[in-house]
Amino acid sequence: MSENPAPRISVIVPHYNDLERLDACLAALEVQSLPRDSFEVIVADNRSPVGMDEVVRVVGARGRVVDAPVAGAGMARNSGVEHARAPVLAFTDCDCVPGPHWLEHGVAALESADFVGGRMRVLVDNPAHMSGAEAFEAVFAFDNRGYVLREHFTVTANLFCPRDLFHKIGPFRTEVSEDKEWCLRARTLGYRIGYAEKAVVGHPARADYAQLKGKWKRMASESYALFRQDGGSRLRWLGRTWMLPLSILAHGPRILTSKELPDMTARLRALATLVRIRLWRFREGHRQVFGI
Repeated sequence: MSENPAPRISVIVPHYNDLERLDACLAALEVQSLPRDSFEVIVADNRSPVGMDEVVRVVGARGRVVDAPVAGAGMARNSGVEHARAPVLAFTDCDCVPGPHWLEHGVAALESADFVGGRMRVLVDNPAHMSGAEAFEAVFAFDNRGYVLREHFTVTANLFCPRDLFHKIGPFRTEVSEDKEWCLRARTLGYRIGYAEKAVVGHPARADYAQLKGKWKRMASESYALFRQDGGSRLRWLGRTWMLPLSILAHGPRILTSKELPDMTARLRALATLVRIRLWRFREGHRQVFGI
């Protein structure tokens, strides 16, 4: 009996102990506009405490679960790629909800670019009653269009590339901003990034300030490591850090005029969170440089 023919696309989904959201992600992949036999789903499990058997049970026939023994989403993605059979790789995260045309439009965009990032949409549980963190993220989180067009990188929650190109660029690395670092390597090698507006992935907003701060603590650590790796000086990092209080004044009007927020209550909560998180990042920047 012959094996099933290789699919056109391998969807790589790193996972760690988030079965409910993984289930929602897989459900969204089941209703893609492309034929189901044109893509495979690989769930790279980072040795979740619930155990591999439980992950396999939730995934069911919707995908293959592979072991990702080294901690970290980037390392899990690398493990997923090792098991991929298709010529095109599509990356998303286990807590994301791809839109129904995500794969169709993402793959189509590869006709005019070497690797592609798609549009990110922030998801909130109750848009009429947002927390401060949710309101802040609704305005500022995941501006992937800006990332691609201005900064020439894409978040790994919405990334498409040919598998052979991935191997030429190399695997994701740890302890740095893996998406920026990988895309920087790609650009250094002469590859072009493109943007797919219609390849949409939804990502849940951080529900409260503790989650938002945790996100920024990780991002600050990874960004500083990448900055220093690229030869950036501590003095220059301090200069960037001192811009953070000024950015509150620059970005306040964006909150007040945002169409993503339903009312003035949400705007005031977003403003309060903007002040709080930027001042925390200001202090964190000094701690990184001076170790205090």
